[in-house]
Amino acid sequence: MAFIQMAKHKSAVCALDGGILGQKQRDGSALRIIILLGNIQNLCADHLRDVRQDLHETVRVILLIDIGNILLLLALGLSGCGNAAPSVPESNAPSTDSAQTEVPEPTLEERQLAAAKEYTENLTLEEQVSQLFFARCPDVNAAGQAAEYSPGGFLLFGRDFDGKTANEVKSDIASYQSAATTPMLIGADEEGGTVVRVSSNPLLRESRFASPQRLYAEGGLDRIRSDSAEKDALLLSFGVNVNLAPVCDISSDSASFIYPRTLGGDATETSDFVRTVVQQMKTDRVGMVLKHFPGYGGTADTHTGQAVDERPLSAFQSCDLLPFEAGIDEGAQAVLVSHNIVTCMDTEYPASLSSAVHELLRGTLGFTGVVMTDDLAMNAVTDFTGAENAAVLAVKAGNDMMISSDFVTQRSAVLDAVQNGTLEKSDIEQAAERVILWKIQLGLIPCD
Repeated sequence: MAFIQMAKHKSAVCALDGGILGQKQRDGSALRIIILLGNIQNLCADHLRDVRQDLHETVRVILLIDIGNILLLLALGLSGCGNAAPSVPESNAPSTDSAQTEVPEPTLEERQLAAAKEYTENLTLEEQVSQLFFARCPDVNAAGQAAEYSPGGFLLFGRDFDGKTANEVKSDIASYQSAATTPMLIGADEEGGTVVRVSSNPLLRESRFASPQRLYAEGGLDRIRSDSAEKDALLLSFGVNVNLAPVCDISSDSASFIYPRTLGGDATETSDFVRTVVQQMKTDRVGMVLKHFPGYGGTADTHTGQAVDERPLSAFQSCDLLPFEAGIDEGAQAVLVSHNIVTCMDTEYPASLSSAVHELLRGTLGFTGVVMTDDLAMNAVTDFTGAENAAVLAVKAGNDMMISSDFVTQRSAVLDAVQNGTLEKSDIEQAAERVILWKIQLGLIPCD
C-alpha cells in the first residue's frame, strides 16, 4: 500500500507500514491492533492522545484496505462469469479423438494364420481329411485321383522321374495341380548322396547331388548352402515345392543304417548344418522337413522291420534333439517322425504313433508346424498295427500328415473314425489348418 504519512510519531506509522500493512498476507485486524499496541507502549506518555488519534485513523485505513481487497478479489473471480464456465487456456495437446491409438497393421504371420483358419473352415470334413495325407503319387491316373480327392500332397519317388525329360516332369506335376481343388504339396526326397529321386535321372541333372558329408568336406557350410540353393532351384523348376530334407540324425558309426545320410559330425556340427539348410530353403520358399525325429541313432532300418532304441533320455537331450531344436528355432515348417520304438519315451508305440513323443516335440521343443509320419507302408508300422488302421492311430498320436501308399483306404478309415467318435472333428480341423498354413507360407494359397 501507499505509505501513510502522519504528522507525528513516524516510528509508529513505519511499524505499521513495514510490520503489518507491508505484508502481502494479513492475519486479520485483531492481530494488527495487538502489534500496534505493543509499539505504542514504547511511546512517551505525553504523546498518548495524538497516538490514539493516529490509531483510530490507522484502523480505519486498514479496514478500508481489507474491504477493497475483498471487492477486488470478487471482481477478478466474477470477471469470467459471463459464460457458464471460465475460459480454459489453449493447449497444444491433441484432442481425445486424435489421441486415440491407431490399431497396428497385422503382421504377415497373423495374416497367414487368419487366412489358414478361414480357408480350412470353408472345407468340408471330407476335404479336411484329404489334407492330412501326403499320398504316394499313383502309378496311373494320378491326375484323376487328385481331382477326386484333392489330397494334401503327392510324394514323388524315383519311378516318377526315371527316364523322363524335364518338360515331361513339369507337365505331369502341372496336371496334378490343375486337377486338385486345393493346391497340393509336391514332395520328393532329394537329400543328396544315397537318397536322390530327381538327380538320379541324367536327363534332369548331369550328376547326382553329393552327400552332405562330401559337401561339408569340400567347403564347409558355404558349400552346403550353395548346394541347397541349387537343389531348390532345380526342384522348383519342375514344380516340386517340398524337399524332405535335411537329415537331422547324428551318427558317427559308419556301419549304422543312417550314417551315409547324415553329416557324420557331432551335435554342434549337425545343428549348424541343419540351421544353414533351413535358412536357405526358407529364402527359396521350398518346404523343408526335419527328419527323423527324435533321432535315428544306431538302430536298424525301419523299412524292413521294427527298430528299438534303448538309450536314456539324457542321450537325446544332450545330442540327438539339438539339431531338431536348431531347425525349429530357424523356422522349419515340418518335422517327420520315425517309426523307431524309443523306450525312454514310449515302451509300447513306435515314435510315429506315440502321443508321448509328439508331446515332447510340441511341448518341450515348442514346435507349432506340421508333424508327419514316415511312410505308413513301412514294415515297422504294418507289423505293429495289425488289424488297426495306421492312419487312425497316427492322427490320435498327434500327426498332421501321414505319408501313405494306400491313401484312399486310409482316408476312408479316418473319416469313419470321426463319424464313430474315435477321432475328434476338432483334431482333424486343427491338423488340416496347419497343412493349409504351410501351403500359404510356400505361396501355394494366397494370403489375402
